Amino acid sequence: MQLFAAVAAPAPLSPEPIGAYTNGCLAGAVALADSGPNWQTMRSSRNRHFGTPVLVAFLEQLARDAAAHDGWPGLLIGDLSQPRGGPMRDGHASHQIGLDADIWLTPMPERRLSPDEREHLPEAPVCRMGPHAVEERVWTDAHARILRRAALDPRVARIFVAPGIKKKLCDTTLDDRGWLRKVRPWYGHNAHFHVRLACPPATRCTEQAPPPAGDGCGADLDWWYSPEPYKGPAAPASAAKPATLDDLPAACRGVLSAAIAAEP
Repeated sequence: MQLFAAVAAPAPLSPEPIGAYTNGCLAGAVALADSGPNWQTMRSSRNRHFGTPVLVAFLEQLARDAAAHDGWPGLLIGDLSQPRGGPMRDGHASHQIGLDADIWLTPMPERRLSPDEREHLPEAPVCRMGPHAVEERVWTDAHARILRRAALDPRVARIFVAPGIKKKLCDTTLDDRGWLRKVRPWYGHNAHFHVRLACPPATRCTEQAPPPAGDGCGADLDWWYSPEPYKGPAAPASAAKPATLDDLPAACRGVLSAAIAAEP
């Protein structure tokens, strides 16, 4: 699907996520500023720093509160969504409706990164592949604090992390474990965590089923330490065939075609 990736600006419509996280689009997107008091965006050339107003507000608040209370100086923020959401050329099956955001597990440095660094600085993993053990020399209590803060936000539906990060949280969280339910192990999250917000009310957004009951530290997590997740490809195929416009909700045609009025 190249159509949504080719559009450089949001649709001038009322803000609304339309469809499912993995099959939808985004009307009336707003852009997260490239830099703020406690965040910097990464990989700006991708043009994927757009979201619903609630997502942008969440990120700004998380950046501010984590700096003030959690010893996390600021967020390095990766992909949100494209200007009109929809399928991307590469990199994600989700992130289509402006409710997903990738946040690096590397805290923001005290200085502003150069444009070249924002494009090419590699993500630093905190968790090894294979056994998915946390790198103890990299992991800090601040990692746990920012994940807890994000999970306790009522706007958050799920947070995806590497299995080793989930295990570390399970092993070190001694009380107040309810928030762990939202933290879900998944492929490809050794260097960043993926926050997914719940559908805002009164929108054409398709809500994902809630996480299973419990803290997710039992058999569900044990499965990731069996051979089963690693048979065949490193991660499941996102789709049998590339998505087409006909696969998306009908309203996405209007989002894609909405013209931006010319200035007088």
